[in-house]
Amino acid sequence: MEIIGTVKQILDLQIYKNNFKKRELLIKTEEQYPQILIIEFILDKTKLLNSLKKDDKIKIFINLKGKKWTTKTGETRFFNSIQGWKIENITEKKKKEKKEEKKEKNEKNEFEELPF
Repeated sequence: MEIIGTVKQILDLQIYKNNFKKRELLIKTEEQYPQILIIEFILDKTKLLNSLKKDDKIKIFINLKGKKWTTKTGETRFFNSIQGWKIENITEKKKKEKKEEKKEKNEKNEFEELPF
């Protein structure tokens, strides 16, 4: 599954017992009724957030996770999480494409101005 949206906030790295690492990202989806979602990245996937900036448009590839939890009083509860495993930075991709187009245009103009 994938989600496309805009980065709203990148939260700090959290380190737990046994060196378990987690980092979360808030993203605003692009749809008729936009949602603010929190997506978690764990272990080595936390590094994927290092190159992102607020307001970047991104595509995140995700897995939905469901967990069962029993309280101290014996009550069973369930909760879901969204876990990211890959990111494509659409903003950076568009910047690179524009830069390449500009370079190609400049090279074309230089070629057209040759005196022979």
